[in-house]
Amino acid sequence: MQKEAQELRAGNTFKAGNDLFIIQKALYNKGARNASTMKLKVRNIATNAVSETVYKAADKFEVVVLDRRPMQYLYANGNFYTFMDQETFEQIELTSDDLGDALNYLIEQMTISVLMFGEKPVGVEMPDKVDLAIAYTEPAVKGDTSGKVMKAAKLETGFEIQVPAYCVIGEKIRIDTRTGEFLSRAQ
Repeated sequence: MQKEAQELRAGNTFKAGNDLFIIQKALYNKGARNASTMKLKVRNIATNAVSETVYKAADKFEVVVLDRRPMQYLYANGNFYTFMDQETFEQIELTSDDLGDALNYLIEQMTISVLMFGEKPVGVEMPDKVDLAIAYTEPAVKGDTSGKVMKAAKLETGFEIQVPAYCVIGEKIRIDTRTGEFLSRAQ
């Protein structure tokens, strides 16, 4: 299946030459006089090398569809992260390079989709929204209520994001995994 570069999104896999690449980050840039471009941060599936490339928005690529298997995250051992297949109970290991930004939102016992190319795990697909607890944040400053007041908060995974002033330690919040932004309090 052919797609133009401007249609590619994070998580898509495409073939360039003889190599398969998985997109970790995609940024569309509309040029005023120049042609529009797509800046892609990609990882080569065969070598795990990460690189940034720029393509014209109209460039065409062959998109490869990967199998998605639901797997439960079990534990981390150094740079390796162990997942268990929900149907066969088979365990696989992925590296932090395979996981990329997903590490910011990954907690034990979470079920996510692991992307498989044949029998080789090549990455993960996080849900669009996750609920995580705030591990630490400063108390709100009294009287600072004008506009949308934000403060830094460290989540249970160690990832830091900006949250509204009313958020407190221990509270569960909903985060958009595509942008890394606070959405709401968790239900």
